[in-house]
Formats: sequence, C-alpha cells, structure tokens
Amino acid sequence: MSGRGRGRGGPPSGRGGPPPGRGGPQPGRGRGGVQPSPSVPSPQQPAGRGNAGPSVPVPVQSVSPSLPRVENLSISSPSAPPSQAPAGPRVTATGSGSQQPAMQQRPVQSPPAQQQVADAPLVPSSSKKISAPLRNGFGTIGRKCVIKANHFLVDLGQKDPHQYDVSISPEVTSKTKCKEIMKFLSSLYRASHLGNLLLAYDGKKSAFAAGPLPFESKEFAVKITEQDGYNLIFMHIYIYFIVSKTLFYMVVGVHSRRERDFRVTIKFAAKKDLHYLKQFLSGRQHDSPQETIQALDVVLRESASSGREVVGRSLFSAEFGQGVLGDGIEYWKGFYQSLRPTQMGLSLNIDMSARAFYEPRLVSDFIGEFLNKDLARSLTDQERIKVKRALRGVRVEVHRQNYMRRYKVQGLTIQPVNQLTFPDETGAVISVVQYFRDKYNVHLRYPLLPAIQAGSDAKPTYLPTEICWLAGGQRYGLKLNEKQVTNLLRATCQRPRDREESIMKTMRSNKYNEDELVNKDFGMRVREQLTSIDARVLPPPPVQYHGSSEVKPLVGQWNMIDLKMINGGTVNYWAIANFSRQREDAVMRFCSELVQMCQNKGIVFNPQPLIRMVSTAPHNIEKALADIKSQCGAQLKKVAPDSQLQLLFVILPEAKGTYGRIKRVCETELGIVSQCCKPTHVMKLSKQYFENVAMKINVKVGGRNSVLSASLNGRLPYVTDRPTIIFGADVTHPSPGEDSAPSIAAVVASMDWPQVTKYKALVSAQPHRQEIIQDLYTKKGETHAGLIRELLISFKRSTGHKPHRIIFYRDGVSEGQFNEVLLNEMDSIRKACVSLEPNYMPPVTFIVVQKRHHTRFFPDKHGDRNSTDRSGNILPGTVVDTKICHPTEFDFYLCSHAGIQGTSRPTHYHVLYDENKFTADGLQMLTNSLCYTYARCTRSVSIVPPAYYAHLAAFRARSYMEGADLSDSDSRGGRATRERVAEVKPLPVIHESVKSVMFYC
Repeated sequence: MSGRGRGRGGPPSGRGGPPPGRGGPQPGRGRGGVQPSPSVPSPQQPAGRGNAGPSVPVPVQSVSPSLPRVENLSISSPSAPPSQAPAGPRVTATGSGSQQPAMQQRPVQSPPAQQQVADAPLVPSSSKKISAPLRNGFGTIGRKCVIKANHFLVDLGQKDPHQYDVSISPEVTSKTKCKEIMKFLSSLYRASHLGNLLLAYDGKKSAFAAGPLPFESKEFAVKITEQDGYNLIFMHIYIYFIVSKTLFYMVVGVHSRRERDFRVTIKFAAKKDLHYLKQFLSGRQHDSPQETIQALDVVLRESASSGREVVGRSLFSAEFGQGVLGDGIEYWKGFYQSLRPTQMGLSLNIDMSARAFYEPRLVSDFIGEFLNKDLARSLTDQERIKVKRALRGVRVEVHRQNYMRRYKVQGLTIQPVNQLTFPDETGAVISVVQYFRDKYNVHLRYPLLPAIQAGSDAKPTYLPTEICWLAGGQRYGLKLNEKQVTNLLRATCQRPRDREESIMKTMRSNKYNEDELVNKDFGMRVREQLTSIDARVLPPPPVQYHGSSEVKPLVGQWNMIDLKMINGGTVNYWAIANFSRQREDAVMRFCSELVQMCQNKGIVFNPQPLIRMVSTAPHNIEKALADIKSQCGAQLKKVAPDSQLQLLFVILPEAKGTYGRIKRVCETELGIVSQCCKPTHVMKLSKQYFENVAMKINVKVGGRNSVLSASLNGRLPYVTDRPTIIFGADVTHPSPGEDSAPSIAAVVASMDWPQVTKYKALVSAQPHRQEIIQDLYTKKGETHAGLIRELLISFKRSTGHKPHRIIFYRDGVSEGQFNEVLLNEMDSIRKACVSLEPNYMPPVTFIVVQKRHHTRFFPDKHGDRNSTDRSGNILPGTVVDTKICHPTEFDFYLCSHAGIQGTSRPTHYHVLYDENKFTADGLQMLTNSLCYTYARCTRSVSIVPPAYYAHLAAFRARSYMEGADLSDSDSRGGRATRERVAEVKPLPVIHESVKSVMFYC
C-alpha cells in the first residue's frame, strides 16, 4: 500500500462549512457574511430553485462575430468532422526526455447527432431560472447489497403550518433571549389569546402554529426579570398564580435584578399548504416547497433545542460530553438535525457532531495558554492582535461578592493596563491600576497585559483581563490549530457501530413522538428506525502501469511494489536547500535514497545534484532560494545553456510557518518546482515514505503515475469516444476572524485525452466569502480572458483537439446556492467557449460535489467481512440513488473510498445541468473510476480527483498569503472593513514554468 487518500472519517461535525456568527449578524466579523434570503428575489439574486418552465440552455450574451482567433489554435464547431480538426502535438506516454515508447492517441469518434447543440437557441440574459434535469432512471451496475442510513422517515399530519411574523421591541439580537421571551409569552397567553395552540419559533422573525390563531395581528406586553444579562429561570407567570413570600423575596431581594418590558407583535404572514409538499414528494410537482419544509423543520427543532446551544443546524450541550482541546478551548458534543425531502418522503437526518467552545476561565489565564506565554512579559503587537481576534465579540463576566455583570468584548487596548488612565468623578486623572487598588483593594498581577475594551469607542469601559471570566457556553469560531484538530479527532472519532448507537440513543432521548407540539398539534410522527436502503457496490476499475502491468484494486487500494509508473518524468538538473538543523551528510543520504526510489519507479533521474547543497538558517529563506536559483543558472550556462532547474528538494525547518513562504517564492518569483520534506523524515529513511514522495515528484515534473485501463481500450464512458475535458472547481474562504482576506477560486482541467490524469490549475482571488467564481470569463474592451478560456486553449495545445464535451465538477456549493452558481458559472462557461470561435458550444454537464453533509451509511450487519472493509465501514464503490435521494432530480451518493478511521462520509453528486445526456450508470461508473486516478496515493479517494485537485490548488494559493502582516484594522467592524473587503488584492502570479505541471500535489 503506497499511501493514504482522503478517505478518513474526520470529526463528527465534518467540514461543516464556515461556522455561523455568534448571536446574529456582526458587522465586520467575516464569518460567512449575511446571505440574502432565498425567498426575497432581487436583481442580483435569482429566485429559488425549482421548475419555472421547460429546461432551456443557459443565457449567453451576444458575442461579436469579429472575435480574434486563439493565435493559431482555431477552434471549430463541434459538428465539424474530426478529420478537419487542426493538427497539433500528439499525446505521448513519456515525460520530457523519457525513453519509454509513446502511446498512440485514440481517433476521435463522431459525436452522436442528438448531442449537437451548436444551433441551440439562447435564452435572454435576464432569465433567472434553470430547471435541474430530472432523474432519467436508476443505476443497475454493481453487486446489490443492503445498508442503513441515518435518515428517519417522518409521517406528515393533516395540519397546515400557519406562519406568523414576530417582532420584538426593543430589538433583541440574541436568539436565545428571543426564544425565552416567546416561550414565556406562549405559556402565559396560550389559553387566553393563542387558541390553545403552541408556537414553534425560529429565534428570529417567524413563528409557526398548527392552525390559525384567533387574530390577524396582535401586540403582547411581556415583562421579564433579568439579572445583568441573565434571564431568571422563574418568570412572572409563577408570581401570578403562586402566593409565596419566599418566592417574592427571591425576586425583589437582590438589587442587581431588574425588570424589562418587551412588546411582541405577532402578525399572520402565510399558510403553508401541505398538499404541494405531498405532490412534490410523490414526484407529481417539480418545484420544492422549501418554506413549508423549513416550517416543519422549526417544529421538530423546537423542543430539541431547549437548553442547548444552537449552531446552524446542530445542537450542543455538555450533557452529551465535553473535553479539553488545549489553548483555552474545549469541545462539546451534540447532534445535527435537518428535515429533508427524499424519494421515500420527508426524512429527518440526524448525525453526531462536535464543536469547539471557550473554556469558562479567567481571561488572563486564557491569554497565557492561548499564546503559551509568560504573562510577566508584555505582548508583542502581533500577539495582541491574535488575542484580540480570538476574544472579539465574546461575553465576559465580572464577579464581586453578590454582584455579577456581563460585558461584550469590543477589543483590546493598545497600551498595557499600567499605562491606562481616565478622569474620575472629580475630573482628576487616575490610572486603572490605582482605581482598582483604591476602590476594590485589587492589586493587579499582570499590569503589562492590555485591558479588555467594552462599551463603545466614544464611551469605552476598560477591564483588566485578570478580573474577567469567559462566560460558559460560547462557541469558538476561529480555525483550530493542528494540536486542537488532533485532539478533537481523537475524542470524537467513532467507528460505524459506535456512531450508529450514538445516533439511535440521541433519537430516542429527543422523544419527538412525545412532544405535544409535534405529535398533538401538527400530527407528525417520526419513525425511530434507521432507513434500510438497497445499494450497489460498483466494480473497481483496473489500473494500468508501465508495460503490460495491470493492477486490479482490492477494497479500494492496491500496491505498487515491483511496478513502474506508466510515464516517468525526467529530472536532469536538481538541487537541495536545507533549512533544518539536520547534518548535511544525513540530508545527502536522505536525498540519495529518494532519488534511487524515483529511479526504481521509472523516473529518469540524474543521481548528482547540479550544485552543492545549500544549508542556511530559516530566517534567510528568500535570499537563500534566490542564491540557489542564481548559482544553478550560472552552472547551467556552462553545461546546458537552454535548460533550467527542474526540481528543488527543500528540507523544512523544525519551526512551523515557513512552508507558505517557500512555495510562494519558488512558484511565483523564481519559477522553481519544489518538493518539501519535513526534517523528521530525514533520519527515518522509510521506503513507504520515499514511494509516496516519488509519486508526487513524478507528476510535478510532467509524468503520469498510472492510468485507467479503460481509457486505453476505449471503454471509459463519456470520455474515450470523443475529446473530453474534465474540469474541477472550488472556492476556499478565509478562516473566521479574517475579515479582509479574499476568497480564492481554483479551477483545474484535464490536459490529456483520453487518459484524463494530468490537470492544469489556475487560481484567482475574489471578494471576501464570494462563492460564485468571478474570473471564469472576463472581458475588458475587446480582450477576452478568464480561467475557462485559458484552460480550453491549453487543452487544445496539449492534445491537438478542441474539447467536444465538457464535464464540470463543482465543489463547495450548498443547496441554497445551486441556482445562483449554475446561472452565473454556466453563463461564463458558454461565453468563454463562444469567445474562442462563434457558435462553439460543446455540450456541458455541470455536477455539484458535496462533502459538507451529514448523511452516513452503516453496514446492515456490523462485522460481516463480505460487506465491510477493515475499518468496519461499507465497501468502497457503494452507490445509492434511491430512497434518501432527491424525489425527482438526478443525484446520488457514492462512497468511493475505503475507511481509515471513524465513519466514512459518502460524497453527494447532484447534476444541475446535463447536455451530454448521462445515464445513471454512466455517470456513477465514470465518477467512481476517476476516484482511482488520484496522483498522490495508491488508493481510491473519497471525492472525484478534479474537485480534489481544485481544493489543493486553492489552498496552495492561500498559503502564498501566509505570514502577511496582521493589522488592527482586520479586527474592527463597520463600514471601513466592508470597504477594504471590496478591494481584492490579486494573488501572486504563478510562474509559467510551474503552472504547466501539477505543482499543487
């Protein structure tokens, strides 16, 4: 076994997407932004998904017939005979300079007549709706089996949800407090004013009842007793009906308690007719009644969320378990809950989850652990800003005897506490240190720490960190470090049997069928059994290596022992940079063994480096790399004037944080392909490690490791019959707290046909948290550009053919963004094609790839060796397109990888546009087969490689920005931040000599 793929179960919360902001939208928080409501269309946002009419091609704006040709690479109409395709370089099996025989390029078959779309009518650009293709059948290929899914069928009642708009005055931003107000109102007025109906409230603007309330609109007065930000557990309703002096004195006997009056207006908004939902679930209606589903989801969530911390669709509580992650952070366990429309009906998806929270502790202790620092020394500016980002928006409490007050952190002071002064009641200037000593007899132990700033900039309140406690139950929204992620995985990772038991235990403890709102009012019933599904296990594709060596994978993996790569690259000129503390002789031995492994695997590799190894301290990285480039250039002038340095081995320093700098300098400034190695591997000399690195090196220098046998014998569906380009696209967003950092889009495309193993990557920066890829197609004046256009040109140069078919795998899109992403990105794809030549419109299939979901599969019989892998998970190749899939649209779940740890997460593929007329078997087999072509390991991976490569390329581009200076302005909210976000700083340009190979692997 030669490496590990992406097939690990991951933390229970999964990728999960960017965590929602704390306590409602916060200006400048940069944690996902405020998404426009799907129910309120605007000129910038299309209305919701569904079928507004017959499926139509995507709109394309008219393009001038006088478009410039792509240099000498004329792209003709896809209907032209293949024999008329312009000549170009032929695809060979060898890398540059390899002595292996070339593979013959397959002839292009004529595309089927029914797939010609060159003359398809264009839709007006103002069109805001595209219907997703309907499912045209179910898959049949593969060995049948039965598995279970964490979906629970929900039987609908007969009560139509009635929606009511809720407004609370004065405005309350906390969802928790809003829910407490509404819960109090419901218990107080249910019998007298609400027609004896319970309300399901979403914590924001909407409440739902199982029938009409006895009014159209009504205002209620609610009085709640608070204690400096805490709502008391006992409410006035008990005072009205229980005459008790003890209770009365409890309410009025403490001065810190106060009463607050709220006015709550409840106004009828709409009736959600269950008839349309039932029609949709039965397949007789194509438009999804999403608002009705959301209403029922709120109903099922009402009692389950009581007393629990709600984060998105997940609910957390210490009752499910908690533990320490380190650096002042702990984890809470909980569960995810979502109501989904499926072929079998409404399904309640429940999964286990975990989330990081702040440990309730003194803020000064948190700072010491968070920075791993002695607090007797002052903080550097960088440390202060790091702490400021971690604490901004967090609630802290100050306790003194019978007094407690809660504050919200706005920031940290630039000056330490011992330099802070303010005017007292008499107007005299007094220091903060003296104030606490004189008034409270508190001697501050850490006067060099900054103070917490609460209140406003105009009227700030300064609080020493050592008197403030972090309030409990606050989720930590920043990115976890490596140690914390490891601890989270170790604590929460569950094998399939254990995860299934946890889900069933949670299901039973929630007692949905005993809930009065769910069962009595709405007449709903949740079946408490996991859903059994008839699945299929697709056969693994044979993998071809050098010569006649063919490997048949077994349970998602295979071995490369005694095999050579099908196309070994060539490395004649290479060098070594050592930034570690390892001895030079040890590094030379390490590199020599690695080179020998590369040679054994079929790479043509010169055993001697071009220049002597360069060893230097890590603080001098940029200069050292530039010197290596200069020395190599001088040496090459003597021995090979027309050549360049082909590979640089880099031994990383022991300290972290330099990888991004090294890659940025090598790939964007010097044009050097590099292979970084951790110093811990230098002394181990592991053959397994060398084999894994050799696979990465080969694709970085232009070789191929292996190909699908079906691509050589013409049997890869929808690929080998005619020139096909496969795209992968992803957008990565900055970590929470990075308010002004751009999002980064990456698009990769296959550069070889029919092998589809080499992928060129292009990256682009775009506005903060913008999901739609902006630079797929651009036009300035008469100049056409964009990522798609450049990749189409590169494909033509590489293969000698224009693409006759486009398959586009798009990662990272949530269901609420389907229509918007499809409209904009398909439009860009069309424009990019037509910009190369008028009427050039190859058929496109647009597939969304989703890993951020909570569907999990379990074997029907745990421990059955015929239906599980070694980790206890379902077998790789398991595909599901029935029961829990979309009622009418073309989607499926595919678990293409073998589990390593935890419970495997299948990938969800949803076809949003299909001009290639894929069959269910065709797309499922193609997708599963591609998962065996990932270049970095000899395992099938969990996500189709084009999407995986796009993910890697985007993160590589993000690493170019590592080490950028932190600034206070990043941490402030308001208009200034929004203006900065609008100014997107472009990424460093990747050097041409690097961009042409798979540098991101």
